[in-house]
Amino acid sequence: MVNLMGALFAPLDWSLKRPVRTLAQVWINRTPLRIKLTMNTNMTHSSFSLFRTASFAAIFATIAIVIAPRKTQAENVDLSTVPARDSVQLTIYNSEDITLVRETRVVSFKKGLNPLQFSWANTQIDPSSVELTILKPADKLELLDTTFPHDKPQMLYWNVQSEVDVEATIQITYFTSGITWSADYTAIAAGDESMLDLEGFVRITNNSGEEYENAQVRLVVGTINLVEKIAQLAQIPMSQVNEMEELKRKDLKSRATRELFFKSDALAMDAAGPRGSGGEMGVPLEEAKQIVKEGLSEYFIYTVAGTETIPTGWSKRLRSFEADDAPLKIEYRYRPREYGEQLVRMYLLANDEKSNLGTSPLPDGVVRVFRDNGRDGLSYLAQQTIKYVPIGDKIELNLGVDPEVVFELVKTRAAREEIWTKIHGTDKFKLVGDDARREEENATVVGWNDRLSYQQRIRNYTAQPINVEIRRPYEGHVTFESGLEPKLHDFQTVELTAQVEPGVKKNLDFTVVQHLGRNAKQNNVTLEASNK
Repeated sequence: MVNLMGALFAPLDWSLKRPVRTLAQVWINRTPLRIKLTMNTNMTHSSFSLFRTASFAAIFATIAIVIAPRKTQAENVDLSTVPARDSVQLTIYNSEDITLVRETRVVSFKKGLNPLQFSWANTQIDPSSVELTILKPADKLELLDTTFPHDKPQMLYWNVQSEVDVEATIQITYFTSGITWSADYTAIAAGDESMLDLEGFVRITNNSGEEYENAQVRLVVGTINLVEKIAQLAQIPMSQVNEMEELKRKDLKSRATRELFFKSDALAMDAAGPRGSGGEMGVPLEEAKQIVKEGLSEYFIYTVAGTETIPTGWSKRLRSFEADDAPLKIEYRYRPREYGEQLVRMYLLANDEKSNLGTSPLPDGVVRVFRDNGRDGLSYLAQQTIKYVPIGDKIELNLGVDPEVVFELVKTRAAREEIWTKIHGTDKFKLVGDDARREEENATVVGWNDRLSYQQRIRNYTAQPINVEIRRPYEGHVTFESGLEPKLHDFQTVELTAQVEPGVKKNLDFTVVQHLGRNAKQNNVTLEASNK
């Protein structure tokens, strides 16, 4: 997209280590017809002049054809006339459909004024975000101005003043849309289910209209609160951001995103120290892992190893990490709000160093779970979507119901007690059964307790002992009576745990007292010890 402009027929050095050619030769040699100019030495002066005039007319017609916009494919100006990208980096943030592109090129500048052209026809590049930075030698070159010619839409020019003839490295940064990524994982458990191998992949989809060759790919994992950042830049409350003029909000959004991305780079470079410096892109060669926290934003920029070419209109699946022999724990859980009314089998591992993980958070994605079947093959167990997993948190994989473990709840007793009535026409309340007499009164029941006793039956037909966790939620004022040493997961949820040996049936007894009407004094669960 960068084209060095110069005098029409003056020799130019295109920095491609090729013989110097005139601009007319460049354009003609790149046309499909490959026009070849010849001269008959026996021509008269007048016939030669006529031939020359016709030849130059053909040249200019050819140039007009070449620079006409290509509608069938969005690509750079022909790379035989411009230096190829030296490097390119994509930082992709899915939630806002924003990708920061940083590319470097090595350009030969002549002493004096050097115009550079940048175009973005048939792409989703945000022209307001395009910036040119001279990386080296910065002290010999100066960017004078940027212009947007009114007669050439989707194009801009930079004017660069050079003190000497020099080969320089420039960096072009801009935001584009249409590049997205998604994560997926493959988990393979050992035959004895003591260890698990976890592989991570990302699929990059490029619908931006531009092809990126040998690109370094970085992914924003987590949340960036751009509304908060825009409000800070505009010095207005967050509630007023959506009321801003669209162009102004778009400009502030671009600035906010750029600041946050560059702040992440600065933190990574500081953490990496001297060994991490020296990257041409302005980022460390050995990038340190950093979680950026600012206000309501908490995100991590993950770098995929190596470089990849991602053509426009294509998707490419890349390996992001591999962790072998992560310690695996198996747990059976009953959590109706999460898994429904069933006991499910879970694989649990941690996103930490002990599990050969923990170098970065894990983004949302689909996990496909397999088990080594001991016959040089794998048995498929489950597929599920996981949410963002911070460093140090658990990775929880739901394998579904285990047919070898029976889980059933049986109600063993039900009673209604402490019934209160209100006598009509009075402010008097009476506890039914107080006087041990049968009386007929004109009254309404206004409060009572429902006492329900249950037995949770668990039968383990597997060959291994199992650990069971039960979480039961209750609304309203509830007293939970049990001798099982329950605890509160939260103010409305009771948690019980038990271990059941192989081939054993275990019964867990508890009683729930629901306080209703005027008997309800609070909205939480109270635990009480019981001998049962």
